[in-house]
Amino acid sequence: MVEPRSIVEFRGVTVRYGALTALRDVSLDLRPNEILGIIGPAGAGKTTLLKTLNRTVELIGGAHVAGTVLLDSEDVYRTRDVSRIRRCVGMVAPLPVGLPMSIFDNVAFAPRMAGVRHREDLAEVVERCLRQAALWDEVKDRLDQLGTKLSGGQQQRLTIARALSHDPDVLCLDEFSIAVDPVTTMRIEDVLKELRSTMGILLVTNLVQQARRLADRTAFLLGGELVEVGTTESVFGRSPADRRTFEYVHGMFG
Repeated sequence: MVEPRSIVEFRGVTVRYGALTALRDVSLDLRPNEILGIIGPAGAGKTTLLKTLNRTVELIGGAHVAGTVLLDSEDVYRTRDVSRIRRCVGMVAPLPVGLPMSIFDNVAFAPRMAGVRHREDLAEVVERCLRQAALWDEVKDRLDQLGTKLSGGQQQRLTIARALSHDPDVLCLDEFSIAVDPVTTMRIEDVLKELRSTMGILLVTNLVQQARRLADRTAFLLGGELVEVGTTESVFGRSPADRRTFEYVHGMFG
């Protein structure tokens, strides 16, 4: 059976912040219609890995990236059009960051920057993205309200809607549930299961059971190194490839 072409490939990626090595020779791929869970304790390099994909790692002083990062077979670090790369990668941070504008304008912001001007076209994008983020029914009658007035869980779903507004090829979530309640977490997990049919998803999580529920494959990072990647069933099973994986997923450290 031929493996599907990867959407994202990290090939021998090493990242240093001055004298600190955050990632060391990491090779990993994301396949179409897949949720790839990335787990590991604090300081493992999980967030740094996401930041290499849209090149926001370059915004950190002293950062140096070696190796190759491919997005749809294009070398991310050889292109001159960084803005286009970032439009292809939707990013959701641990804490919801609403823009100081209306709910409508939060979602319409990126399409406007891309040249969409007609109100009808923008309204279509806004409704689609809010529906995808399971937020439309809660806010459809108050789209002119400030996005920052929403509850924390609603703001996180608004962040997801905003990340979807430029039709990304990849959605990256960095510990999205750290600031939301369990009910909202489960709603967002249901959203991700639906979105998997249209894109690849990189899911960084400090909740190992969340990876177990959602991920098709799971990668375990430790101290900046990739310890193991495999089907979620194998990583969480009785005999993962590395003893450290077993110990981490069963709460023996981390």
